[in-house]
Amino acid sequence: MSGFETIQEIVSRAYRQMPPDLWDHISGGAESETTLRRNRQALDSIAFRPRVLRDVREIDASTTFLGRKLRIPVFLAPLGGMNQFHPEGGLPCLRAACGYGTMTFLSSVSQLDLEVAAKTGRETLVFQLYVRGDEAWVEDCIRRVEESECLAFCLTVDTAIYSRRERDLFNRYAPPGRRGKPREGFQYQAGLTWDLVDKLRRRLDIPIILKGIATAEDARLAVEHGVDVVYVSNHGGRQLDHCRGSIDVLPEVIEAVDGKAEVVVDGGFMRGTDVLKAVALGARAVGIGKLQAWALAAGGEEVLTRMLEILENEIHMAMALIGVTAMDQLDSTYLHRETPVNFPDEFSAFPTLEKHHRR
Repeated sequence: MSGFETIQEIVSRAYRQMPPDLWDHISGGAESETTLRRNRQALDSIAFRPRVLRDVREIDASTTFLGRKLRIPVFLAPLGGMNQFHPEGGLPCLRAACGYGTMTFLSSVSQLDLEVAAKTGRETLVFQLYVRGDEAWVEDCIRRVEESECLAFCLTVDTAIYSRRERDLFNRYAPPGRRGKPREGFQYQAGLTWDLVDKLRRRLDIPIILKGIATAEDARLAVEHGVDVVYVSNHGGRQLDHCRGSIDVLPEVIEAVDGKAEVVVDGGFMRGTDVLKAVALGARAVGIGKLQAWALAAGGEEVLTRMLEILENEIHMAMALIGVTAMDQLDSTYLHRETPVNFPDEFSAFPTLEKHHRR
């Protein structure tokens, strides 16, 4: 295996190997990056209330999501432009997910054809859509999803327009496929309404996921429109700035959904303890985006698998020290609000790495 003992080492290798503008592209956020930092700050504002003198010799960190067993409550979130991070694009992510025992969300802008992805990892594959065409274009996407036998269909709903990502603007950076070209198709994303959700519900027999829910009001509407999974996300702080941290949104969404849909979340999750905080608040699983991109850039499938193994080790250790042996034992009684001790940024979850790269 790769020889990595910590996630910090994986991130450090990615930092050294990626061009600075590409690092900024995946690691940065919109405008002042307040939302990006709040994602981390919100996680760091939650402390544990551990219980002791419990038999924790046998730990089971698995969960179920969409009726499938996940080895840990973690899935690979949708990423665009994955060919920037590895010559094979998203294929190593699919292979790692299949081999490890989790799910992959394949983005429609990942530069990996759905049909190719389905041949590699159909049993772990969820398709995520950015709408970049008219009704006929969407219908063709639906047909391809059906033919590829995906586990579920995920519609991203927080990208009505493309945000101002100022690290990219400072660097004059654009992904290879868009250099010198205007962004196309965003007028269709800007025109989305709940009517498309209703159409998807009528057309598809597989679960429907809405990604980008950030309020209880929209979570209730999602359930009313037949959505199976509410995906709490602020796009990793890369869309609307000055939003709340994702984990701060989670409790109101869980209450609004009231058990009528599964709830998942992403946004700043870097550690096994982060995952357990989300599960304790009611999330079924946690998506990892930036961490996935860093691991992909650091060494492809092997390093992605090692990153998941390290997360699993962190989760097991934290569960034992909290005093639980299964995910369904976690609830909010194990959590307490506290003052963060670190200033939040892209390195703040990794203190050794932060000290090294801030010298």
